[in-house]
Amino acid sequence: MPPTRSHIRQVVGTYLDRHPEERDTLSGLPALLDGPADPCSRTTLPGHVTCSAVVIDRDRRVLHIVHRATGLLLAPGGHVEADDHTLLAAALREVCEETGIRPEDLCPTPQFLDGPIDIDVHGIDASPAKGEPAHEHYDFRFAFHLAADRPPAVTLQDEEVSGAAWRPFAEVGSPTLRAKLLAGGLDGRPEPVNASALIHDGAGRYLLHLRDHRDGIWEPGAFALLGGGREPGDSSLEATLLRELAEEVPGLRPADLLPYSVEESTSVDGLTVPGQIYSGCWSGDPDTVDLREGVLLRWFTPDMLDRLRLNPATRDLIRRHAAQQAHARGPARSTRPMRDEAPDGTELHVVGVHLYLEDDHGRLLLGLRHPDSSYAGNLWHFLAGHCERESAITCLVREAKEEAGLVIDPADVEYAHTVHLVDSPGARPRVQLVFRARAWSGTPAVLEPERCVEWRWWPPHSLPAQVVPYTRTAIENILAGSPYSEMGWDDQ
Repeated sequence: MPPTRSHIRQVVGTYLDRHPEERDTLSGLPALLDGPADPCSRTTLPGHVTCSAVVIDRDRRVLHIVHRATGLLLAPGGHVEADDHTLLAAALREVCEETGIRPEDLCPTPQFLDGPIDIDVHGIDASPAKGEPAHEHYDFRFAFHLAADRPPAVTLQDEEVSGAAWRPFAEVGSPTLRAKLLAGGLDGRPEPVNASALIHDGAGRYLLHLRDHRDGIWEPGAFALLGGGREPGDSSLEATLLRELAEEVPGLRPADLLPYSVEESTSVDGLTVPGQIYSGCWSGDPDTVDLREGVLLRWFTPDMLDRLRLNPATRDLIRRHAAQQAHARGPARSTRPMRDEAPDGTELHVVGVHLYLEDDHGRLLLGLRHPDSSYAGNLWHFLAGHCERESAITCLVREAKEEAGLVIDPADVEYAHTVHLVDSPGARPRVQLVFRARAWSGTPAVLEPERCVEWRWWPPHSLPAQVVPYTRTAIENILAGSPYSEMGWDDQ
C-alpha cells in the first residue's frame, strides 16, 4: 500500500513547522494532496511526489549517482511504488535499488529522525519516448548516516545509473539541500535516537514489556525493554525515556536511572538504530501500574529468557548486566528473586501509602482521579502511591513532591490509620497505610495530570459523593480515633 495522504500531510506539516519560510514554495502540495489522483503516482500531473536518500559518510560527504538518462549527478531516488508504505520506505528502496546500499547499512540522523531534511520542487522535461509531458517533482529527501566507519561497496543499477561519487556538503548541487546540510550539524557519525530502560529489582529480576502483535509495531508480539524513539520536542535522550515511560506506564518511576550502554537494533524499515540503554532500579508489582501500551509487564530472571520471544541482543544485554550485578554484590549475597524469600503459604501484599493532610481550617486534601485512569477514574482520593524499594514514609515524602509539589519533612509525619483491603475476590491483598503530616511547605499543584486532574480541600464531614470507598472508610475511622479497619475480606 503506498503512503496515505494523511501520512504525507503529517510529514509536510512537521517539515513546515521547521521551515515556515518555505510555505510559498510548497504551496502546490496542498492542492496535490486534496486532488482526486494518487499524489505519489507518476501518472498524476502536473506534478507528483518522489523520494530521495541523502547518504552521509564520516567525512561529511554525500553519495551521488550519475543518472544515465540525463547525465545529472543526483542523490539516489525516484518514484514511489505501490509497496512503499511510507515516504521513508520509498527512499530506502530507491537507494538500495540504485546503489546496493541496504537499509541495515544506514542509520537515522538525530537531527531529522524520520522526517525529510529537504523538500524540493523541480521541473522535469517532457519525455516523448515515455509519453510524459513536462511536469514537477515534489522530492522528499531523507538524510541517513552510514552505520559502519567505511562506506559499503556500491553496486550500481546499470539500467538507470552510470556512475557514483561522494561529494562534500559544499559541492552538493541542490541549493536547498546544500544549505540545510551546511547548517544541520550533521557529521556522519551515528548517534542514539532511541532510549530504553533496563529495569531490575536489585535481586536478580528484570522487567520486560510484551508488545502488541500489530503491523507497524517495533518487535511486535515480543518481550522488550520499555522505551522508544526520540521525538523532535525531546531535549535529551533521558527526556525521551521519561516521556516514553510516562506514556507507557505513568505510575512506574525507576530509581537511579543512569546511562548503561549503547546498543543497536533494527527499525521496522530495516534501518540500524543506535539506542541509549539506561539502567534503573524498581521493585514494584507490575500489576499495580497503569499499563497504557502493550499487553503486559512481568518480572523475569535471566535463566527464564530462553523461554521468551525476545530479541537476542536484549537477552545478551540482560545477562551481561546480571553478571555485573552479581560480581558487584559478591559471593556472600543471595541472588534469589525476592518472591522466593517469602515463606511457603505467604500471600504477598501490595503496600500503598496515603497522605491525610489538613489545612488551617481542618479541611482535607483530596485529588480527583483522571477519568481515563485504570483505577478509580472520576473518584476523589488521597494523595497516594505504592511503595517501591523504600520505606513507607520515604515513599510518602516522594509521592507528595512528585504528585503535588509539597515538601514534607519525614520528622513531621505520623501514623494515622491502616486499611487491610481486598478489592475483589482473588485479587492481591493490599495494606493501605495512611499518614498525617503535621507540617509541610508548598501549594498543591497538578504535576501528574494523567493521574490527577484537580486538588481540592474538603470539610471531613462534607465529603463529595464520589470518593474511593476505602478512602472514605479511612477518613471516618481517623475521625473516630480508630487506627485499623478491614474491607473486602468477607467475600474471600
